Amino acid sequence: MPFALMISPLSPFAGDITQKGYEKKRAKLIGAYLPQPPGKPPACVYALQPAQGGPNGGETARLALGCSSRQAASGSRLEASMVHERRPPMGPSSASRYHRRRSSGTRDERYRSDVHTEAVQAALAKHKERKVAVPMPSKRRSLVVQTSMDAYTPPDTSSGSEEEGGPGEGTPTSSQGSVGMDHWISRAVHHGSTTSSSSSSTQSGGSGAASRLADVLAQAHVENHSAPPDVTTYASEHPVQVERPQVSTVPRTTPKYGNAELMETGDGVPVSSRVSAKIQQLVNTLKQPRRPPLREFFVDDFEELLEVQQPDPNQPRPEGAQMMTMRGEQLGVVTNWPPSLEAALQRWGTISPKAPCLTTMDTNGKPLYVLTYGKLWSRSIKVAYNILHKLGTKQEPMVRPGDRVALVFPNNDPAAFMVAFYGCLLAEVVPVPIEVPLTRKDAGSQQIGFLLGSCGVTVALTSDACHKGLPKGPTGEIPQFKGWPKLLWFVTESKHLSKPPRDWFPHIKDANNDTAYIEYKTCKDGSVLGVTVMRIALLTHCQALTQSCGYTEAETIVNVLDFKKDVGLWHGILTSVMNMMHVISIPYSLMKVNPLSWIQKVCQYKAKVACVKSRDMHWALVAHRDQRDINLSSLRMLIVADGSNPWSISSCDAFLNVFQSKGLRPEVICPCASSPEALTVAIRRPTDDSNQPPGRGVLSMQGLSHGVIRVDSEERLSVLTVQDVGTVMPGALMCVVKPEGVPQLCRTDEIGELCVCSVATGTSYYGLAGMTKNTFEVFPMSSCGAPISEYPFTRTGLLGFVGPGGLVFIAGKMDGLMVVSGRRHNADDIVATALAVEPMKFVYRGRIAVFSVTVLHDERIVVVAEQRPDSTEEDSFQWMSRVLQAIDSIHNVGVFCLALVPANTLPKTPLGGIHLSETKQLFLEGSLHPCNVLMCPHTCVTNLPKPRQKQPEIGPASVMVGNLVSGKRIAQASGRDLGQIEDNDQARKFLFLSEVLQWRAQTTPDHVLFTLLSSRGTVLSSLTCLQLHKRAEKIAAMLMERGHLQDGDHVALVYPPGIDLIAAFYGCLYAGCVPITVRPPHPQNIATTLPTVKMIVEVSRSSCVMTTQVISKLLKSKEASAAVDVRTWPPVLDTDDLPKKKPPQVYKPSNPDTLAYLDFSVSTTGMLAGVKMSHSATSAFCRSIKLQCELYPSREVAICLDPYCGLGFVLWCLCSVYSGHQSILIPPSELEVNPALWLHAVSQFRVRDTFCSYSVMELCTKGLGLQTESLKSRSLDLSRVRTCVVVAEERPRIALTQSFSKLFKDLGLHPRAVSTSFGCRVNLAICLCSECRLTLMLCGALRHDRVRLVERGSPHSLPLMESGKILPGVRIIIANPETKGPLGDSHLGEIWVHSGHNGSGYFTVYGDEALQSDHFNSRLSFGDTQTVWARTGYLGFLRRTELTDASGERHDALYVVGALDEAMELRGMRYHPIDIETSVIRSHKSIMECAVFPWTNLLVVVVELEGSEQEALDLVPLVTNAVLEEHYLIVGVVVVVDVGVIPINSRGEKQRMHLRDGFLADQLDPIYVAYNM
Repeated sequence: MPFALMISPLSPFAGDITQKGYEKKRAKLIGAYLPQPPGKPPACVYALQPAQGGPNGGETARLALGCSSRQAASGSRLEASMVHERRPPMGPSSASRYHRRRSSGTRDERYRSDVHTEAVQAALAKHKERKVAVPMPSKRRSLVVQTSMDAYTPPDTSSGSEEEGGPGEGTPTSSQGSVGMDHWISRAVHHGSTTSSSSSSTQSGGSGAASRLADVLAQAHVENHSAPPDVTTYASEHPVQVERPQVSTVPRTTPKYGNAELMETGDGVPVSSRVSAKIQQLVNTLKQPRRPPLREFFVDDFEELLEVQQPDPNQPRPEGAQMMTMRGEQLGVVTNWPPSLEAALQRWGTISPKAPCLTTMDTNGKPLYVLTYGKLWSRSIKVAYNILHKLGTKQEPMVRPGDRVALVFPNNDPAAFMVAFYGCLLAEVVPVPIEVPLTRKDAGSQQIGFLLGSCGVTVALTSDACHKGLPKGPTGEIPQFKGWPKLLWFVTESKHLSKPPRDWFPHIKDANNDTAYIEYKTCKDGSVLGVTVMRIALLTHCQALTQSCGYTEAETIVNVLDFKKDVGLWHGILTSVMNMMHVISIPYSLMKVNPLSWIQKVCQYKAKVACVKSRDMHWALVAHRDQRDINLSSLRMLIVADGSNPWSISSCDAFLNVFQSKGLRPEVICPCASSPEALTVAIRRPTDDSNQPPGRGVLSMQGLSHGVIRVDSEERLSVLTVQDVGTVMPGALMCVVKPEGVPQLCRTDEIGELCVCSVATGTSYYGLAGMTKNTFEVFPMSSCGAPISEYPFTRTGLLGFVGPGGLVFIAGKMDGLMVVSGRRHNADDIVATALAVEPMKFVYRGRIAVFSVTVLHDERIVVVAEQRPDSTEEDSFQWMSRVLQAIDSIHNVGVFCLALVPANTLPKTPLGGIHLSETKQLFLEGSLHPCNVLMCPHTCVTNLPKPRQKQPEIGPASVMVGNLVSGKRIAQASGRDLGQIEDNDQARKFLFLSEVLQWRAQTTPDHVLFTLLSSRGTVLSSLTCLQLHKRAEKIAAMLMERGHLQDGDHVALVYPPGIDLIAAFYGCLYAGCVPITVRPPHPQNIATTLPTVKMIVEVSRSSCVMTTQVISKLLKSKEASAAVDVRTWPPVLDTDDLPKKKPPQVYKPSNPDTLAYLDFSVSTTGMLAGVKMSHSATSAFCRSIKLQCELYPSREVAICLDPYCGLGFVLWCLCSVYSGHQSILIPPSELEVNPALWLHAVSQFRVRDTFCSYSVMELCTKGLGLQTESLKSRSLDLSRVRTCVVVAEERPRIALTQSFSKLFKDLGLHPRAVSTSFGCRVNLAICLCSECRLTLMLCGALRHDRVRLVERGSPHSLPLMESGKILPGVRIIIANPETKGPLGDSHLGEIWVHSGHNGSGYFTVYGDEALQSDHFNSRLSFGDTQTVWARTGYLGFLRRTELTDASGERHDALYVVGALDEAMELRGMRYHPIDIETSVIRSHKSIMECAVFPWTNLLVVVVELEGSEQEALDLVPLVTNAVLEEHYLIVGVVVVVDVGVIPINSRGEKQRMHLRDGFLADQLDPIYVAYNM
């Protein structure tokens, strides 16, 4: 029958009834469930009036209570006909059978969980109409691992609740009464339900209007945008159609990604933000900065940024009266009740020693051992004596009365546990029962160790078998478990114990306020607390249970529960002894093999009572298969320990349905509610009156999420059915208080936390006074603020309400509560909904964990499920999208992340359930290793800041005036004035570098200018002034002779870094040609490097190429012809054998403004541009550097840079000739062979100034990090270094420079020696050699182009380092890149520069004058409109400092923030890729490198994974979280690639645009691509 549910609920079958008839019939069926016109009660659901003056003071609780089983059949009719109308027409026999079954007096079918399945199916069907193709994540083949089938066993229902287990590997299979697959399915349908609902078609998504508008928009899809190429590697002929949850925002028309549609970066409906108390705390503790005060800044920024929760005016609010406290019946003291539990044991042990106390079973279900009361008594005495007298010495016993000892017993040995427990009670020591640690790394075992440590436990009692099974060290001793104290393991078997002397007898007192035992409890966060229970509480609790359950002497009770804690301990170990009952204990291992075992034992022993959990009922249902001899008529009480769980109701109903024919009476089922703190909270009493129906509540999920009880709901899909758990315990008071804040009483129609006042509760969390006060010493307040009782109440941790007739209803647990955007959701409910989506087909044994993580000041729901081993990628993706829709429809909440892990990989609790906190921990650490992930941040994150609206243009003039008025100065600064500096600079006399060289060759012919080092650090070659002059002459002669070049012709110099390059450069100057330095192609990578060379040669219009013999052969080789057309090279001259003659005369340019050389380079955005450098600019540049770095002929400077463009080229080729100092040249490529080469050279030549690039610094940091000691021993000394300048065209990399400084501090490197420089295309060096290094902390205001300083350690702060000292002769101003007006120094703007060494323009083939004029000669639109500035294309700001430089002038610091081309405009704010990348790299240890770029308006994050491919999917949620938290951006696509995929240029800068092109052209071969929905 349940199969019919899988068919789409809204399609009438041909051959069944006509469409009109179908509609009519449907309306009739559903009529009873639609909102009624006033005055007409619905057909089956009654609102029961409580008795006048009842506990709720006459207030009609809005609660639908089901009717007796006969009346309720009408509800089942609905269900059956719903199913019926979806079936193909049946034959007469099956139909009549169907109707017979339907009208029989079985219990109401509505509460079976197929109802939930049906609700889910109906919800999903609604989404089918609007199909949106969601891009399926693409995976590398190696990640798609098909696991074997043998791990698959029929699912269990441990479904996330910590205590539950599933059957082990030995689940019953066909060998035991062949269980067919339809049974698994029908069982699936029985299980996991929380919501009972009818499949009505009322819209539960947004309003109808919104969806209609969405449909119109979807049809009017604009197709004029060019569709970028398909980036999903998943390509099938028929793209998979997957439904997407309805989002409350109206979808905009979005660009299509090939066959997949992507949503825009969501700026959905703003919902909630709670600036978490922790951040507020952090803010308050930070020290106040001088200006502006931190707290103000932070709060103010948040008001500006994050959306604040606006409560929905239409949300349901509680309307009932304030509730009264509920009083349980009087605890009637029966005269023969014992004064303490030990006294009871003594009494039964002496007067009826032969009476059976406990029967244990083996795994075949045969009785293993019967413990009688006599044996229990004598053995407990023996244990008591040995604990007190045989541990330690006589003078110094290890254990004294009142000490705590651990009880470590396996689940299949209740007898040994019972003896040890009572032994402890008799010895007056406090037992702490815990699980057996199986391995040293058990989930949660460390926290248990912490509990033992805090309780001061030094002794662990255990059984012989368990002791043998514990892990042992090499010498046979038990190792110390991680986080555990040192324990003495003590075996309690009689044969190991000595007999107590005749005169020794335990002291049996009446129950008092001493601690009896400590029960451990695992919290939501995984920490383990010990709840202390006093002896008087223990006794009172046993008495209350005896009274509620009507226990009598010698009754038989079957216990399936864990006997170490909770209901299993209270009924099966404690209350049973008080009443001399006989317990039949069924171990978990037997249940795994034979799920029917407990029912068989009830029949065999004619047991009166059984203690079970919902899962035990499920398993029995699955396995019963017409067992003839089952008779359950002896049962008077079936205690359902987890009766408060949302899915227990469906188990109870289904169980009764099947077993009612086997003698089970409906009134026997007694759900109870319990918690470690309050012990038993409520229990349904067994009644003899079968006419009194149990309480049922059908509650609206929408209402529940606002904490309000509402019965009728427009959305019939989303209701939760709950059953009562009976009434308050005897002798107890109960009230319901608000879950947050002051414990104020709830109203009658409000959900709150149940609190109990009774002797029979725990008294404290051991050793935790603060938490104890908040939980065990609560004084509930009435609405007027007065406490309702002088006695403290205990919080139970259960959420619920008290219904009519004093019936207690539980709607969830505090631990499972998730508050999303101000609405409450229960983890268990969401588990049930997820399970109802094709439950058996997909989720492995129903193992699902649901928890919330806090991201961006709100909780976000994460669902993790184990998938069946045989499921395909498509199955899993299909299932995930369906779960998202189901949860969206039924709970009206978005799932932030849905992860699937391979079967059997989630951490387990000792009884086989899922260890939730451990799973959450793994998820947050990024070590869950999911095999599928779907993130939906666009639908969930609704508290993003509103997108920034650009202000209507304010004129630059008013900005300037505004700045002056507010006292902010215009941001401008300059280096020293070149004209006024007096120095004996001889080179100043010459206008041209070629003349300077000739002068040096005459005056100091033997002075060495250049020394080139080999990778071993030896001098490879060197050049004196005269040698360089001679070489240059020969090259000039060759150019004129062989190349027939005129003056002004362009020559491409394709040389490796070295001396040939320098000689060739000056040779070109001597011949009057214009040199262009080009990086030679890489012989191992010709295909990608040679086209760039060819392009530069062509774009620069070079008339000839000069190079070495080796490279000239390479340019024309066979490999080269595959990459480029080698026939179109201009003439190639090799300079290895030069002619012996001089040129007729050395060329002297007519005008200093003519072209000296062209500087070609590729920007990070992938633009190739050549900048024209005139002779005057070149000389001015060299002079500026000479003055800034104080370079003289007596100095040595070590240069480890690429000599092809920018400042690297100038330092390598030009500065030595101008200033006369010796340059020690170290080609950076040699560092790959010998990372210490550069530092050795610096030390060996006693260099004072050295220049390097970031890539060199990184090589040293990574390559030499562990070798500082050995370098020191080889006497490497960096103490003479005054400046070590990093040459770069980017924001200074603080982390790298700092780690470099720290690392080599031991080798004498002064911490302030490392500084940065800044240059760009229009001006190759603007800042250089700063002596003072200022670091500022900026806040998120940077996104708004504002500069605000905050204190170190402030949240969302960003450290920035100044980019060096402004060079002499350079003026800088900060301008608005759009309006070109000057800006104040509190604004971020474009850096504009005016200087003698600016480039004179771009050298372009097509003469794109507009681009050139704008970059090289811009004028301000206001203020100083005369000066001509060059635009750097970089954003930055100036900071006036109080520091003075050597000349006594104020030092102005320039801070570079990032390139304008690379900045991303998202949500109206400006983001710099490097900031997002830094956050991403910090998010997981395996992320090696990261690059981000925008695509349309989605943010794409590419991460390089260093580690196994299995970690790829762990990164997706962490990356998404980090970017959301720190930048308020939703990541659209996360691409995980191998190390080395992100392209980096020679300067060590990321080529993000190349990466983008590679991604869109699908050339990255990604490990995984996730599309966040």
